[in-house]
Amino acid sequence: MTQNEKLAELSAAGVSVWLDDLSRDLISSGDLATLVDTKSVTGVTTNPSIFQAALSAGTSYDAQVGELAARGADVDATIRTVTTDDVRNACDVLAPVYEATDGVDGRVSIEVDPRLAHDTDGTIAQAIELWKIVDRPNLLIKIPATVAGLPAISKVIAEGISVNVTLIFSVERYLGVMNAYLDGLEAAATAGHDLSTIHSVASFFVSRVDTEVDKRLAAIGSSEAKELQGKAALANARLAYAAYEDVFGGDRFAALVAEGGRSQRPLWASTGVKNPDYPDTLYVSELVAPNTVNTMPGKTMDAFADHGWVNTSSIIGLGDASREVFDKIAALGIDFTDVFEVLESEGVSKFEDAWNELLIATAEQLRAAKG
Repeated sequence: MTQNEKLAELSAAGVSVWLDDLSRDLISSGDLATLVDTKSVTGVTTNPSIFQAALSAGTSYDAQVGELAARGADVDATIRTVTTDDVRNACDVLAPVYEATDGVDGRVSIEVDPRLAHDTDGTIAQAIELWKIVDRPNLLIKIPATVAGLPAISKVIAEGISVNVTLIFSVERYLGVMNAYLDGLEAAATAGHDLSTIHSVASFFVSRVDTEVDKRLAAIGSSEAKELQGKAALANARLAYAAYEDVFGGDRFAALVAEGGRSQRPLWASTGVKNPDYPDTLYVSELVAPNTVNTMPGKTMDAFADHGWVNTSSIIGLGDASREVFDKIAALGIDFTDVFEVLESEGVSKFEDAWNELLIATAEQLRAAKG
């Protein structure tokens, strides 16, 4: 099999191509392995919405749910078993990539229960539990970048567990995430962990920023406001990358590198384009920089494979221009602090809603299995 040239070029530019999707059919059909061989896929991310969609479609999970029902498993135990089985099997598919990249890629993520987003201790406990259940070195535990999530990130990293920090919307919160990661690495070093085995990515959400800011710009309705539509998300991500370069180019991290520490790569998430007026590869082509990850829905990956282009001048050196975009938008009266608070609250709520739908659907499956 040959790799798609456009995705291979993206990968060669330093962007790891990850798939933002997972299902049992994707694994058992061999399609995930094919994506590795033909579309440069080197990782997989999941979230409650993805699992809710997977378990509600088709019959792939019916036999296992029936077996769990016969054993008397409750709803939470059933979901935990089914989802961790899928993630473990995906980890095994990606194990060769993990080995070939010295653990940098070949990663599969699983998220803590979204109902724990504001519960530090509960997040820590479940992160450790999921790490033990999946029992694969190429796993990433997803922890939300809420205020309660930050100390959980540090503690879980300190335990030697690799983490995908999710639901990051602002550069200010991203700085807190990077600090939490470094705190965790320092504690891990003190505890005697091999820092070279601890990996992390920071999932910075992109398209949702444009969705929220564009809505507010449209309400203003001036020509200047209209000209600024579709610019906030990319500017925000570019400022995030500049912050990444500052932090991981600094003295504090240099001391950790000497002990084997790895940088926490920025991961561009929410890269599916929601506005049909924008190019469908916008949040891939315009976010190309070394040591980054772009996790894409299948539709976005297919679009890039067909007609995407790799703009290697899309991030580095654009910090000042990006700050100017933010200043112009703020000057129109848009409060970015409020924008990011709304997005974080909505992000947590969307995952909670998906999880609750999953609970209800699984409870019905268990009841049907019991007859």
